Amino acid sequence: MTAERRLRLGMVGGGEGAFIGAVHRTAARLDDRWTLVAGAFSSDPERSRAFGLGLGLDPDRSYGDFAEMARAEAARPDGIDAVAIVTPNAAHFAPARAFLEAGVAVICDKPLTTGMEEAKALSDLVARTGLPFVLTHNYSGYPMVRHARDLVARGVLGPIRVVQAEYAQDWLARDLPGNRQADWRGDPERAGPGGALGDIATHAFHLASFVTGETPSAVSAETSRFVAGRLLDDDVQVRLRWAGGARGQLWASQVAIGASNALRLRVIGADAALDWS
Repeated sequence: MTAERRLRLGMVGGGEGAFIGAVHRTAARLDDRWTLVAGAFSSDPERSRAFGLGLGLDPDRSYGDFAEMARAEAARPDGIDAVAIVTPNAAHFAPARAFLEAGVAVICDKPLTTGMEEAKALSDLVARTGLPFVLTHNYSGYPMVRHARDLVARGVLGPIRVVQAEYAQDWLARDLPGNRQADWRGDPERAGPGGALGDIATHAFHLASFVTGETPSAVSAETSRFVAGRLLDDDVQVRLRWAGGARGQLWASQVAIGASNALRLRVIGADAALDWS
């Protein structure tokens, strides 16, 4: 990858009816360093190809599935520099492995996988290939979050005493039959074993760890399913003991009426405190 040209981006997932794929495509345009040139946008080959054509892609690079895409792009002299994987959670591992094995850098939506064994396999593969692998905990990119991390690292807050993180939404406060985004997030086969835990608590936890530079030494959690018939958690409350001695809590909820996308972090030290939302 060089600075002399735009980087060539591919995408797996993010087709018709998807949410986060459009966000990635918009961000790539805003960044003004990427051009989307290839994709496998759906598990249905015909829908995938049709969606790619609708985006204006070359028909030869609108693929029916990710495996075909990985092989073909790796063989092209003008192949993609990186692939963005924006599928439901349970479908992260297979395309990430396929593109790494093909020699292509990966930008993967969080969570990395839905299980530790697959996560370790990807970690080993990244170490073996030496390829860039980016996991999109995107809130760490905010300038004020970077500043907060710097304040903690420089000791401005003094010894950290309390770390509080929360991410509250209300869009799943009621059953949403027929809503594609709600359907896959409530399906253990596609979302994995965590609902709100895997969808948004992971963001709050990463933010707390990123800013403080610490990991927990002990965790006690309670997950709840407040909406009748729901198979995965829609509210998570976690007590944390951080390795450096701080105490704290993490709350993530998708049934918090009145909260549209309320992410917040508070870090309280002996000398000063910070509060970001």
